[in-house]
Amino acid sequence: MSTPGQGDGIVGRRHELGLLRDWVDQARGGAGRLVLCSGEAGIGKTRLAQEVAGLALAAGATVAWGRCVETQGAPAYWPWQQLLRSVGAGPLPAAETEDRFRLLEDIVRAVARAAGENGLVVVLDDVHRADEGSLLVLRHLADQVTSLRVLVLATLRDFEPATARLMPELLRAPSVKRLALQGLDPVEVRLQLPLATEEQARRVHEITGGNPLFVREVARAMADGSWRPDRPPRSVLDIVGARLDRTSPDCRRLVQAAAIIGRDFRAGLVATVLGRPVEECLPLIDEAVAFGLVDRVGAGGEHRFVHALTRDAVEASLATADLCALHRRVAEVLETEFAADLSEHLADIARHRAELAAYGEGETARRWLVRAADDAVRRLAYEQGARLYREALAAAPSPPGERSVIQAALGRAAYLAGDLQACVTAAAAAAETAQTPEQQAEAALVLEAVPDPAINATAKRLCEEALATTQDDALRARLLAQRSHLAFYDGEQERLDVLSAEALDLARAAHDDLALTDALRARQEACPGPAGRAERLELATEMLSLARRTDSARAAMWGWLWRLDALIESGGLATAADELAALKVAVDRLGGPVGAWHHDRVAACLAQARGRYADASAIARRGFDRMRVVEPAPASGAYFALLTALAGHVGVPEEAAAFARQAFDPPPRFATMAQLSRAYLQLCSGLPDEAAASYRRAGPIETWSLPAFFVMPGYVYAALACAGLGRHDDLAVLVERLEPFRGEHAVGNGVAYMGPVEFALGRAAAVLGRLDAAVDDLTVAVRQAESAGAPGFVAEAEYHLAVALRTRNGPGDRRRASAVAQDADRLVRSLGMSEYAGRTAALLVAGDAPGGLSRREAEVAALVAEGLTNRQIAERLVLSERTAQNHVQHILTKLGFTTRSQIAAWTAHLSTGVSRSADSVAAPPS
Repeated sequence: MSTPGQGDGIVGRRHELGLLRDWVDQARGGAGRLVLCSGEAGIGKTRLAQEVAGLALAAGATVAWGRCVETQGAPAYWPWQQLLRSVGAGPLPAAETEDRFRLLEDIVRAVARAAGENGLVVVLDDVHRADEGSLLVLRHLADQVTSLRVLVLATLRDFEPATARLMPELLRAPSVKRLALQGLDPVEVRLQLPLATEEQARRVHEITGGNPLFVREVARAMADGSWRPDRPPRSVLDIVGARLDRTSPDCRRLVQAAAIIGRDFRAGLVATVLGRPVEECLPLIDEAVAFGLVDRVGAGGEHRFVHALTRDAVEASLATADLCALHRRVAEVLETEFAADLSEHLADIARHRAELAAYGEGETARRWLVRAADDAVRRLAYEQGARLYREALAAAPSPPGERSVIQAALGRAAYLAGDLQACVTAAAAAAETAQTPEQQAEAALVLEAVPDPAINATAKRLCEEALATTQDDALRARLLAQRSHLAFYDGEQERLDVLSAEALDLARAAHDDLALTDALRARQEACPGPAGRAERLELATEMLSLARRTDSARAAMWGWLWRLDALIESGGLATAADELAALKVAVDRLGGPVGAWHHDRVAACLAQARGRYADASAIARRGFDRMRVVEPAPASGAYFALLTALAGHVGVPEEAAAFARQAFDPPPRFATMAQLSRAYLQLCSGLPDEAAASYRRAGPIETWSLPAFFVMPGYVYAALACAGLGRHDDLAVLVERLEPFRGEHAVGNGVAYMGPVEFALGRAAAVLGRLDAAVDDLTVAVRQAESAGAPGFVAEAEYHLAVALRTRNGPGDRRRASAVAQDADRLVRSLGMSEYAGRTAALLVAGDAPGGLSRREAEVAALVAEGLTNRQIAERLVLSERTAQNHVQHILTKLGFTTRSQIAAWTAHLSTGVSRSADSVAAPPS
């Protein structure tokens, strides 16, 4: 891509340039990456980026720059806005939702389009100065750049807070490389100082540490005669300050005004600030260029300080009175010049006004800071908005009511930024300073119910205080809906029912669409399980009607989600699959990772239920990746619930196996459910001891606390775990608790499908020795799974039915078992159910021994029942220990057991003639 020696004009960076040349070539070939170029101020990061940009342009690639300003007055996403404009992509799209995922995706797509066939080099300069929103874009792009023809070169300064926060997170991405620039060595410093003696060059290297900017400034001082070897400057700021003193007074005043504007400035704006014609200012700018203070960067009167430290030194030369006067004047000029459209200048105006807050202009500063914060939140720059609201509160004392409004806005911005603790603090402060019932209500509505009990305690207090004073029906409806959500997390189902019903009545009477949306969501939570399904379907219809009336994609998403969840729960899998497209339309309109995750979790559940296991796993993983950066707890819960459901049919992937082995701390409200499902997953992973420990951690059955939507699936997981662990007393209790759910399908809120309830009842009955009940329930389960369109559960139920029939061994049972086993084996093989392939095959080839065991296996089973180890069995039967172990494994597989104790119990029942029914087959797959 380049000729030998090209780029050698930059001293001491031959190695780094070689790496960057290769990476540019690779990016142009389709293997993009992100390079983090770090080092101290003046080390040459931007100079290296300029050299790489030249190499890329010479090779035919496009180059786009995005510069982060040295002050906090830049608009949200400023470096990306510059970059997109430079490649003709236009400004950032207007925000249509509060989710930022769509905005991030739009930026990535624009970058990909700009790359074209020849590739794109993106230079982000000084990202340690970037706003949080811009850093989010960079993190998002880092995850996708490997498939783009794009090299992103981001320069950042060491020892900055943003660098310490950004670097470790980005370096975890496989696409990211780091270049840490060091100072020049003595030989390279000597090359930069043609007028210096060897001793002077050595001394300069000691003083500067080889920092190229400092060395360059020393060389300039030597050239203009201001260098004093006996009193060398301590820093670049000293050199720049001395040089500024040698400029004319008018030039010095112009450069100082420019420094207050920022590192980049326009000649016209500086002239207006100084109150002089542009023509008078141009010679002064030429003088500043000649003194090495600024550079020309465009043909339209645009200039730039040669370095951030240069601007800092010029600003430091101003007395406080002059500093204030210039900040005031720049703010006034910006307010006047851009009065028609202040959107891109609000943050900058607020910065200048904030500088004057300590000098009696705090109220003005507060007004501009709030305007800038509101604009930042509208642009989805929530972190910037929260910072500006805090500055507004600190700018000057304000009336309590006004502080309440600002604190509420701060709380909402902090919540959207994911800073829940700051949200709680701001909401409490907003409530404390509220002057009207409406303000108190708005403060309470800042917080939303979350799995954290401490946050919910504050939210509950604020909600109840607001309800005690608020008379407005719409606000009361929203507060009652909020209180209802909190009751859900507290497990107060009866209160949840009362609160949500009152909220819905008030919202309907108020004819307020926002209140109605909140109330419908609260009421839907109050109608769990089969008993609430009819009402949930009615609520879904009302929410969809509201969505059509208000053209709300979010309301449409909720309506379709509720309808699909109800359909899956009733076994209407085919209808749910047909209507899934309507949910996709709604979430695509809404945008953002949350809606996309809701679609993916339902789509994965449907695929798993219908036996499309690879699709289910891929869709669930996609949803998890989308959601985990937003809300990790629900993302992880849904994902591992789906993997756990898959484990029973296709085994345990490494990711789920690692989860089964590691310690974890679930949210308190979901602790019981997590332990029960985890015990089942550990059994599927072949970890019976760990499964027993997880089940014990759930506590006695009478102490279990299951979220209302997860009661039925929780009992199903528990029953399967008890069957595998041989906990017969608990299993008998669980059978009683599952009895009222006959005819239903176990599914937890559209996350994972566990089959007809009769399937769990049949397996439990078999373990408890109730083989007539087991055969009846498993027969019904086969029919229900067939009707629902859940072939994997048809096959699983048929397998357990066949083994139960063989174990019962009544008239016609073995003939029927053979036919059922053949059906199960065909389905298992066609679906790729790896966990059952060996079992159904074993049933088909089994001999005449009880339970389908060969005569030798029956002998081994009897010795297991005597308590013999594999070595003792081998000695008794004159076998190798490995052969004895294989016989035991075959017995476990054929009978569907997971532990030797189950073999012993089964054999004991047979030997005592208890209907040849023993403790059959009903353990979960291992």
